[in-house]
Amino acid sequence: QVQFKESGGGLVQPGGSLRLSCVASGIIFRAYVMNWYRQTPGNERELVATSTRGLSTNYADSVKGRFAISRDNDKNTLYLQMNNLKPEDTGVYYCNGISPANIDAWGQGTQVTVSS
Repeated sequence: QVQFKESGGGLVQPGGSLRLSCVASGIIFRAYVMNWYRQTPGNERELVATSTRGLSTNYADSVKGRFAISRDNDKNTLYLQMNNLKPEDTGVYYCNGISPANIDAWGQGTQVTVSS
């Protein structure tokens, strides 16, 4: 059974940092394209960052230069380092994985709140 479990969310002041983790189980992690999505209040879920099987990365314009996605294939773990956080980064962050057969799965999400 495919499972993704996120952790690392919380409350942080503007300008602060958080590191999200997503531990995967039930899959060959290195074969998956992995993504971080977020759903901010009043908006649809949006793609934040992608880590491909070839370890290339892509980012939404709104987080370029502030967020960094990485993965440890030996630990079946995806990370999102978030720096210089802004109030508009507040939302629920979801881990998403896409298999080689283009079947995707989601974690339950972790709340990030940026507020003074």
